[in-house]
Amino acid sequence: MIIDVHSHAWSFPTDFSDDFIRQAGRSRPGHAVDLSATYEAYRTAAPEDSRTIVFGGKARLSGMWVDDRNVAEYVAKDAKRLIGFLSIDPTQDGWQREMQAGREELGLCGIKLLPMYAGFSPDDEKLEPLWQYAERNGLPVLVHMGTTFIAQAPLAFTLPRLIEPVALKHPSVKIILAHLGHPYEGECLVTIRKHENVFADVSALHYRPWQLYNSLMLAQEYGIWHKLLFGTDFPFTTVNASMAGIRALNDMLEGTKLPRLDTGEIEAMFQRDSLKLLGLK
Repeated sequence: MIIDVHSHAWSFPTDFSDDFIRQAGRSRPGHAVDLSATYEAYRTAAPEDSRTIVFGGKARLSGMWVDDRNVAEYVAKDAKRLIGFLSIDPTQDGWQREMQAGREELGLCGIKLLPMYAGFSPDDEKLEPLWQYAERNGLPVLVHMGTTFIAQAPLAFTLPRLIEPVALKHPSVKIILAHLGHPYEGECLVTIRKHENVFADVSALHYRPWQLYNSLMLAQEYGIWHKLLFGTDFPFTTVNASMAGIRALNDMLEGTKLPRLDTGEIEAMFQRDSLKLLGLK
């Protein structure tokens, strides 16, 4: 079974500002991304047995706001294969109420945070009610880490090290650092190595093959393949394209003495029971 821990559901273009849409053109230079994010499009490029964690996102600063009810409706289309996460923007009034409604009324099973996009630091003390709520309710938290195409999103809030105080204070909360924290992959990897409750996903990286090769080789040298979770970042890419791209990373080394990525570990990552690791049924 393939488990994709990182995919999106939203209504495009209504959930985004015109400025966000304009800037999103920088997400994959030379590649036109269809941001419509329909489940039909997802399924056409994913194996039949794949299961998927899906979320929207809330970040007023960047011009993105997806109602959690839309995510719940998306999940209801295929409840056997979809697991929904709620999202909050803690810079906005009423975020704790929205968090509780997402869990208790909509049945969403985790939390997606966009610190850089919304303009807050994940280690801000104001978020303590969030981490306590996640701990009480067994909710894993996926945190965007790394670069962005949005100019007003502060890079200062996207460093993987910022999650360390939270990981130490709430060791029972399962935390996923998205996108290997790129371009801060080294910092991300040493962070997940230190903390048993912190993982990283490899979403939206296969189309930067040289950087991904180096990042996965560092994970291999640290012996932490088991802390990496498969993800796509759909609609920016798909399950099939992501798996094919990662499997092909060693191909560019032909004719060199560069070390090879362990193909057995790559396949184990694809088959990893991420839901069990995250405490999800």
